[in-house]
Amino acid sequence: VASRPQLQERMTTEIADAIMDGLKPSGVAVVVQAEHLCMIMRGVKKPGSNIITSAIRGAFRSKTETRAEFFSLIQGK
Repeated sequence: VASRPQLQERMTTEIADAIMDGLKPSGVAVVVQAEHLCMIMRGVKKPGSNIITSAIRGAFRSKTETRAEFFSLIQGK
């Protein structure tokens, strides 16, 4: 999926869709955190600027408690 330059938002969505299509799980939650070179080299010139995107499918979208548990786990709470 990420073998070519692309938007982080699109890549996040493509990963979630590939997992859903390939494995047929009841739900998928994908979170991508990346440091963008454009934020470092031009514009705000702020090293350490991370962009976080997410894609939620199936049970993670329809079940509030499942989604909350996932985000709690990845945040370390």
